[in-house]
Amino acid sequence: MEKLSLETRTLYAELLDLLVAAEAGRSIGNLPGCFTFKKVKGEDYCYFQYSMPGALRQAYIGRRTPAIERLVERHKAGRDRLAPEARHLERLCAQLRAGGAMATETAAARVLKSFAEAGVFNLGGLLVGTHAFVALGNLLGVRWGSSAKTQDIDIAGERRLDLVLPDNRADVPKLLELLEMGFLPVPALDPGSPSVSFKVRGGALRVDLLTPEARGRGGPLFIPRFNAAAQPLRFLDYLLEERQQGAVLNGNGVLVSVPSPARFALHKLIVAAERAPAFQAKREKDLLQAALLLRVLAEERPGDIALAWDSLEKRGAGWVKRAKQGLAGLKGAHPEAWEAVEGRFGPTS
Repeated sequence: MEKLSLETRTLYAELLDLLVAAEAGRSIGNLPGCFTFKKVKGEDYCYFQYSMPGALRQAYIGRRTPAIERLVERHKAGRDRLAPEARHLERLCAQLRAGGAMATETAAARVLKSFAEAGVFNLGGLLVGTHAFVALGNLLGVRWGSSAKTQDIDIAGERRLDLVLPDNRADVPKLLELLEMGFLPVPALDPGSPSVSFKVRGGALRVDLLTPEARGRGGPLFIPRFNAAAQPLRFLDYLLEERQQGAVLNGNGVLVSVPSPARFALHKLIVAAERAPAFQAKREKDLLQAALLLRVLAEERPGDIALAWDSLEKRGAGWVKRAKQGLAGLKGAHPEAWEAVEGRFGPTS
């Protein structure tokens, strides 16, 4: 682990501000493509033309009218306004990579960009797992080591949201299909259960959908707004309860939702304590990510740890017991991280 320079941290803050502003100001100019007119039997008809991998496609809009002409002009004006912003974002991302900020592999960044543009994160989707760990490193101004590599994209979400409108959906299987990257549903172990994962044919890239465990409900749970099933996991609600915006870096920036860094660290401790002996490698990775985060937070944002622990304690003795079991594992595996947080959580046994 190494700290990024003040200049790089400042550039990241600028990137995040620009992405948040761009998201708040989304308009017709954000549509990737252009309008075109065709003359059929003496009448002009409007189409929206856009590129997909390996093909140029057109969507029919309607017969040329003054209203459609105004729509076309609004789109052109919006595109002209956004072009300089897009070039500035590209330069910022290049500067950040040169300054040591962690970039996300292109294929994974492409998936996350598709999800962001379709509204997955606005609809309660939360990036978790190692891709979130990478985003949190950049957000905290540090660069992780080999613990930040993965081909799995983990998206968590509550099964239902109170404020989702009937036509407000982000069809995850359809989004992956439109990318034309070769994503296929991963068959469930139970032939009667729906898939909760999608994997690139012949590749390692994978998307897993997760949701908090529901009392009295076993097996995958369907998330209507994503038109997909998700794997229920214990303790996941703790991450979903508090989120913040972060930036994924590649050739450009992608605005995503990530967990609170302190909650992410404590959640990793709980998960590590729950791992069966057969998953020792994953347990070691959980403890390493928790250790790295806690060391940074203890130095720069100790109050965040206190607030995350307060929330965990309110969830009951079982949560505290598991977290302290994870802390005991941290003490043995990463004593330097343990020393940074010793005394913040009471006795570990």
